[in-house]
Amino acid sequence: MPATSSSVGSGAAGAAVFADSDSRKYRYFDPRGKRATHYEDVTVDVQPDPERYLIQDWIISFPNGEGAYVKNATEAQSSNWHAFRAPDQEWERTHYQRQSKIESLIQGVIANARKFGVPKTFDKTWAKILQTHLGAWKHAEFGLGTSLMQAQRYGYTQMINNATLTNSSYKLRLSQDITLYLAEIGLEIDGWNDDLGKQTWLDDPIWQGTREMIESIMGSEDYLEQYFATNIVFEPLIGELFRSSFMIQVAAANGDSITPPVISAAEADYERNLANTIDLFHLLVTDEEHAAANKKLFKGWLDKFSALAEKAANGLQPIWSQPHSKPVSFSDAQARAAERFAKITGELGL
Repeated sequence: MPATSSSVGSGAAGAAVFADSDSRKYRYFDPRGKRATHYEDVTVDVQPDPERYLIQDWIISFPNGEGAYVKNATEAQSSNWHAFRAPDQEWERTHYQRQSKIESLIQGVIANARKFGVPKTFDKTWAKILQTHLGAWKHAEFGLGTSLMQAQRYGYTQMINNATLTNSSYKLRLSQDITLYLAEIGLEIDGWNDDLGKQTWLDDPIWQGTREMIESIMGSEDYLEQYFATNIVFEPLIGELFRSSFMIQVAAANGDSITPPVISAAEADYERNLANTIDLFHLLVTDEEHAAANKKLFKGWLDKFSALAEKAANGLQPIWSQPHSKPVSFSDAQARAAERFAKITGELGL
């Protein structure tokens, strides 16, 4: 274990023995593996913590005396917040590289499709569904991205902040991708209306349950509740339900070969975000001091948001009856979502 400020009491050279005290790497943490990864080198202990190395306490504090980061920004408790390492090991450079590759792929797909007039071959009813319901969905993604952008500020360690912030970036990128995608194919389709998505999101009863859940997540003052609600509850029960079990699976049967590759990047995003989320919350539900209290807290969050998710999913049901070709039923899609949700919560013992 690394030395702490209370155990050392001095900032003088040689006053404490750290993980790399005898090397030139200047690393003050114990890596998870035999050697530290590049991800660990650029994230672990980048965010200060008076309990570890700041013997003079916080360098910057708020007027009420609280430091820049506080543990009570969440009701969850941990005996060591610094133990978390994101399984995707994503940091600034790797994140920008991945986002750039995704954008290049999507733009290539759209440009080639427009070049050969593919949007003109869409089933007319399906084109209307894209304007209304995919146009509404971009607001759900934007809401989650905004929520996680706010949540990441309060993460007690850089590793938690990184995982939450990259999650936010993925959601905001998808919202932007959908906006640009719909605008571009709209240039090829007669009578296209870019405003239908917003109108549908605000006024259509189909989407009001989803809006309520998104706004409930955004309204939480606990950053880990926002992270939990997004990836443990909303994504498997609503996100994958709409993106994978409707948009991706129904598109091709209605003459649309473009939408699936545009949307599919989001499913890969979620797999990474889910792995990070499960790893973090598994640490908390198995914590040697706070496991019982954390489990009770998370079960409360689960009850609250799963009820909202059930209402939201039932509200979306009429969308499945709108396309001319219906290769997937709503009941089958919802059953798949419920199975996925059960596996996720089972991994956390919830």
